[in-house]
Amino acid sequence: MATLKIQLLHPNATLPQYHSKGASGFDLCACETMVIKAGEIALIPTGLSFSFSKKYELQVRPRSGLALKYGISVLNTPGTIDADYRGEIKVILINHGKENFCVNIGDRIAQAVLCPIAKAKFKVVTKLNKTKRGAGGFGSTGLTSTKGV
Repeated sequence: MATLKIQLLHPNATLPQYHSKGASGFDLCACETMVIKAGEIALIPTGLSFSFSKKYELQVRPRSGLALKYGISVLNTPGTIDADYRGEIKVILINHGKENFCVNIGDRIAQAVLCPIAKAKFKVVTKLNKTKRGAGGFGSTGLTSTKGV
């Protein structure tokens, strides 16, 4: 099990926690009250800073309940927090909903997952190996099932 060191930067900061034994993500909570107007973007502070092994990254992801019920999502999902970052964790939320959304102190606004990373070694080549798919992208393997059509 990896250790995640946490620094509380704000008196309203909420310690993260996993809300079930099988949860892969822990919740990030707002430390300030803010309103995100419909169609707008806001940077929500958590009042937390982290330190962890350079073998990992933290990925910030949306909470499905906020997305389904209110149209609230993490804009740059997944947001990446690198192991050498020591600033406050802030979450970029977007309100895709039709109504303004109030974020209150302590509200769970996103989830974070500690993920192992692998560094790549870059090698320039003149050709890449061929595959059946080749350069096909953006729907080249099909967009929908034909069942029920």
